Amino acid sequence: MTPEELATYALAKPGAWPDSPWENDRVAKVGPGERGKIFAFLGNDAVGVKCGPGRDGPADEWIDRYPDEASVMAYIGRNGWNTLRIDGAIPDDELREAVDTSYELVVAKLPKKLRPEGDASWH
Repeated sequence: MTPEELATYALAKPGAWPDSPWENDRVAKVGPGERGKIFAFLGNDAVGVKCGPGRDGPADEWIDRYPDEASVMAYIGRNGWNTLRIDGAIPDDELREAVDTSYELVVAKLPKKLRPEGDASWH
């Protein structure tokens, strides 16, 4: 999977849209405008995703399973965010699943009125 293919996958989620909040950074957000929340940091060789509510559990499991391909994300890693290499040993289906999980975790924290239309699980 290429970085562009993964970005396309992330941005196809209901209510997802691209943003560049910092110079040379691309992210996928969900939710309207300024209240939108990042669910994926879209890099040239990696993706940053929320893997769980904190370091315990799923977030650290990525590090244990793929020590050379997964790392705690700078600044926000304590909140369950990891960086996953796209061109390494992590299978494409697991990368897509990580994006799915990140999206679901972020959408679940949005106020109900800001959750995207088109996904029955959020209504």
